[in-house]
Amino acid sequence: MRLVEAGQTIAAVARTLGVVEQTLFNWVKAKRQGKLQGADSKPVTPDQMEISRLRAELARVKMERDILGKATAYFARESK
Repeated sequence: MRLVEAGQTIAAVARTLGVVEQTLFNWVKAKRQGKLQGADSKPVTPDQMEISRLRAELARVKMERDILGKATAYFARESK
């Protein structure tokens, strides 16, 4: 939300963090309305944000790897 408040678009921040745009939009809206409360009051550090981004990227890469492996196996089986 801080990135959006700093001027970045919701779409760009959502891609960076690996979250759905609508989810991020809802968070920003809730914060602006004063309805957003976290589990604790500790601010998120840049390191925590980077870890979150890297976890999301890792999950996407693993999914792409699995899809590629399945496609390769499928086409190898079809070409025999």
